Amino acid sequence: MKSLNSIPTSKIQRASKLFQTGVKVGVNYIKYYGDKLVNSEEEAKGRLNEANATDIYDGLKELKGSALKVAQMLSMEKNIMPQAYTDKFSLSQFSVPPLSAPLVNKTFKNYFGKLPSEMYDEFNLESINAASIGQVHQAKKDGKKLAVKIQYPGIAQSISSDLALVKPIAIKMFNIKGKNSDKYFKEVENKLIEETDYLNELKQSVAFASECKSLNNILFPNYYPELSTDRIITMDWMTGVHLSEFSASNTDPEKANLIGQTLWDFYMFQMHQLRKVHADPHPGNFLVSDKDELIALDFGCVKEIPEVFYKPYFELAVRENLDNKMYFQEKLYELEILRAEDTEEEKVFFSQIFYDLLSLFTEPFNVDDFDFSNDDFFFRIAELGKRYAKSTDMKNMNGNRGSTHFIYINRTFFGLYNLMHDIGSKSIKINNYKKYMVSGQ
Repeated sequence: MKSLNSIPTSKIQRASKLFQTGVKVGVNYIKYYGDKLVNSEEEAKGRLNEANATDIYDGLKELKGSALKVAQMLSMEKNIMPQAYTDKFSLSQFSVPPLSAPLVNKTFKNYFGKLPSEMYDEFNLESINAASIGQVHQAKKDGKKLAVKIQYPGIAQSISSDLALVKPIAIKMFNIKGKNSDKYFKEVENKLIEETDYLNELKQSVAFASECKSLNNILFPNYYPELSTDRIITMDWMTGVHLSEFSASNTDPEKANLIGQTLWDFYMFQMHQLRKVHADPHPGNFLVSDKDELIALDFGCVKEIPEVFYKPYFELAVRENLDNKMYFQEKLYELEILRAEDTEEEKVFFSQIFYDLLSLFTEPFNVDDFDFSNDDFFFRIAELGKRYAKSTDMKNMNGNRGSTHFIYINRTFFGLYNLMHDIGSKSIKINNYKKYMVSGQ
């Protein structure tokens, strides 16, 4: 894969790259209109999606940073996005063009005043993995095999301008209106900026490893502050295959249940015990060792769950509460789904939407064992999403509603569900995590 000697960092450079990508997409649509005159609509649409996914991904992977992070997030939306997009965007998890060796050396000089060869006994200037915000190199020091993650230059400084470019599109797509709409974009911006602070990631990683040490079958790397800065982080090299590789190749249902149960317990323990969560559940952040242990990586994106959100959110995971109309509406107000100024039409409409969504989405929480390999469950989620996406009523309603905490908590659950489905976990004990809980929670 060809390496990069530079990354567009100015607002003009990045806007220009997005414009070039937009032109390519426009050409693809012109071809599509001609294609469907001589071929079936399905075939033409399939080729359009393939072409657009390729061109959009090729543009984003050169921008890196928050632009590519959006692609990474969208790759987990398998129930909403066409497969051509999720397949192509999933490459952003661990397979994008790396920085060149001279740029790697320059980055070390900027932050340590030294070359990597002066800091480590061995350092491979060719990256092993390259993703949205940074790339990983292999190194050795004092007999230890290490992973060194280097952030791409200028990424932290470009986040605000990148989001400003996509904001008008998001407002139109999700019909966001009103003076308070900026709070949603600010939530995303703050999290993306937080992810670029590797010293914060180091602190969060050490904390999670300590707090989750009682969990079975899960490993965490050690971290090295003396070899880390806010843009470079050094940790143990962890040996294993990416979770996506395990999911694709594994044929043993017992292993699928073991890894799935470990992942489920890890996330439920975070939610209910720690009240904070690893909010970036995609396959590139997990490995499976040769002993079938789950390895958790990358705690750059951590979402705190305040009590004011936690309580109503999980109270609505209980079926009896959903079916109690007065109680249900009371919780919708607490979660800012319904507002005092809503019309009667809006109250009825959004109450029904969230009743339908939660009735389906909380099914796993209302049984003792759940089969996440069940295609029907995910098909129903996809169909419900399509139904409301096409709703003309939805397009006329103000989408500016809901607590900002929904953004990353829902992202976490959608990502977790998709990982569990990919793993093929057939029999997950939903409340197994409770054996790890400390009394008082």
